[in-house]
Amino acid sequence: MDARNPYEMAVSQVRSVGETLGLSTGIVDFLTKPKRELAVNFPVRMDDGSFRMFTGYRVQHSNARGPCKGGIRYHPNVSLDEVRALAMWMTWKCATVGIPFGGAKGGVVCNTKELSRGEIERLTRRFATEIEPIIGPYEDIPAPDVYTDSQIMAWIMDTYSYKAGRVSPASVTGKPIPLGGSQGREEATSRGLMYCVREAMHARKMEPAESTAVVQGFGNVGGNAARLLRDELGLKVLAVSDSSGGIYDPAGLDIRKVDEHKRATGSVRGLPGATDITNRELLELECDVLVPAALEGAIDKSNADRIRASIVAEGANGPTLPEADRILYEKGTMLIPDILANAGGVTASYFEWVQDLQFYFWSITEVNERLNRIMTTAFNRVHSHSAEKKVDMRTGAYLLAVREVVNAIEMRGIYP
Repeated sequence: MDARNPYEMAVSQVRSVGETLGLSTGIVDFLTKPKRELAVNFPVRMDDGSFRMFTGYRVQHSNARGPCKGGIRYHPNVSLDEVRALAMWMTWKCATVGIPFGGAKGGVVCNTKELSRGEIERLTRRFATEIEPIIGPYEDIPAPDVYTDSQIMAWIMDTYSYKAGRVSPASVTGKPIPLGGSQGREEATSRGLMYCVREAMHARKMEPAESTAVVQGFGNVGGNAARLLRDELGLKVLAVSDSSGGIYDPAGLDIRKVDEHKRATGSVRGLPGATDITNRELLELECDVLVPAALEGAIDKSNADRIRASIVAEGANGPTLPEADRILYEKGTMLIPDILANAGGVTASYFEWVQDLQFYFWSITEVNERLNRIMTTAFNRVHSHSAEKKVDMRTGAYLLAVREVVNAIEMRGIYP
């Protein structure tokens, strides 16, 4: 794992890209500093009648290309620098796929496993009230993230609507469908990744029906990615894993049976007919497509040279460290970076926002068609630019994304 401060990492990435693009010092400073940061300390009444103080953050990195957009996470390790970095990375993700948003992120320092449902609701509504002055459908639209879900988004939307004096479904995304959520939102990140893998295989003249995949992580992103790669692309999924370890079957796994087994036992391990393996062993299996959809820093300099996949598609944020990027590129592996591969989620959030603003909703077919079009266009744009500049796909994506934001800043000008 890379122990560097995440915000320092994000800043160094931008400075490197800025140097390549020949950007001025002023523009680079503009890009590396968030537009707005809000830190709040607030009390929440516990079930036993006592009060407990919590700390939360909302960081808006950029609104050069549109309203700010980004998730809210509830985790004991939430920090201001982590939120700053995630907000900045969201700016580049939106620009990579052409979504008219800038990046934002938020979080509350807490452990939801220690809180009751009532305590989580009171925490959510108080936090929403604290950040309400800077969020809204035309300013900054929150979404679910680590340990937050559609119910928490419903509470935020309801609290914001109460304060605004009108129902405002477009104030958040990732809501339950009856409250203005979008069809297809739950699997959108995985479906977007699947579209990217399809295009990458086409670029490499690989036949999906004759190819294999390995997926690290069996949560929402990894589990859906494994299912879609198998059922819609036709790849044979050799192995999957969760935090307890992985399973391997050279004949291919039945993803539905894996899902049933995990629901019944709490782990993918121990599936009849499959061999238990470690997460480390899973990454190094011989396969055509590897999807790291679990841990940050899963691929580093110690194991990058042993990755045998032809294509690595980042379902998680930051699963490949910078030194591993270089190793994979030099050995000919195509890495589809996180700001492209897992951008289907924010793309679907954009769809939800658009539908909410119009109070007009699309079918699942329309949602998937639009997602397919956006992800396919974005992949081919990044792939072509990377080939033209003779750089890896992550560098190519960053060059395009930063340039898009800079163009918006320059066209809007500096006021006053």
